[in-house]
Amino acid sequence: MGLLMKSKKVFVAMSGGVDSSVAAALLKEQGYEVVGVTMCFSISHPLSRRPSCCGVDGIQDAKRSAQILDIPHYVLDFAREMEEWIIEDFVREYLDGRTPNPCVRCNQFLKFGTLYQKVKNLGADYLATGHYARLEYNSRRQYYELKKAVDRNKDQSYFLYGIPREALSSLLFPLGEMTKDQVRALAQKYQLNTAAKPESQDICFVPDTGYKKFMEDRLGPEAFVPGPFVDDEGKIVGEHKGIAHYTIGQRDKLGIALGRPVYVFRIEKETRRVYVGDASRLLAKGFTAGRFNALSTRDIRGIQELEARIRYNAPEVRAAVTFLQEDQLRVEFQEPQKSVTPGQSAVFYQGDTVLGGAVIDKPI
Repeated sequence: MGLLMKSKKVFVAMSGGVDSSVAAALLKEQGYEVVGVTMCFSISHPLSRRPSCCGVDGIQDAKRSAQILDIPHYVLDFAREMEEWIIEDFVREYLDGRTPNPCVRCNQFLKFGTLYQKVKNLGADYLATGHYARLEYNSRRQYYELKKAVDRNKDQSYFLYGIPREALSSLLFPLGEMTKDQVRALAQKYQLNTAAKPESQDICFVPDTGYKKFMEDRLGPEAFVPGPFVDDEGKIVGEHKGIAHYTIGQRDKLGIALGRPVYVFRIEKETRRVYVGDASRLLAKGFTAGRFNALSTRDIRGIQELEARIRYNAPEVRAAVTFLQEDQLRVEFQEPQKSVTPGQSAVFYQGDTVLGGAVIDKPI
């Protein structure tokens, strides 16, 4: 990403996992003044089989890594922000029949929003994380660009599209050029306590029992209002347990037998109807989306090679973008795609470069 500005102060967001611990170690070795910082969300799942990146154990592991590296370490309370910005939105989206991506919002509003501002106020020149992504300076356009990681199996650029563009010049992603195996090897080299620690669970505030149980524990069973399953001809074919139980493309655990495989292809909050049909009903020629965040100054309407990814694990597909309003857009695929899901993020790429992203509102 250009010349490293050594001897600058870098706050490293340390979750207690191997990635952020190695990121801190690398930056210290490169000559930066490194300070570890951990966001405390007051989240605990004592019966979970997998570690949470945000629980008490994570804080202790981060603190121990900082001791090994001989760097200062601070814990900042983000419990209120997690509740207001992430958990409340997560619950509301599911109750509206949408499928949210809380990790995207956490990066956008907490890590690279509130935390970024806090560490800058504390004198940080940079904020660094253990994300697998790269930053490169575009000398022709004179701004930093977010790029995919070298290790495509670990690339996390999809989750980072919501970063404010003006913050890119003050961020560091030390692991962007590495593979996970290389990071593990470095953790052994630095004798870090996190070297053999397993991957954290997907959504830190949801225990192993799943998001439905999490919502029921939080809101009570009355939050799940039953309604009709409707087939693609408009006929009622059963009763569902509440729209928050379902997502676009779902086939399993529907509790209805129609003599053929059926999939959820539309969810209506107003009527509480969940529509089911064969796999062809999942195809969409595009979607509308809102809350667009531009990470590049390039006008994505004029890019012929633009590719869109509609889920983290989905392949990128050719698409064309039309803006309806400043942050509202319409996207049309070159070829129809399955399971375009309201609430999920669509991220736009040109080659390795992240151009921006938006939240899907409705399939076309």
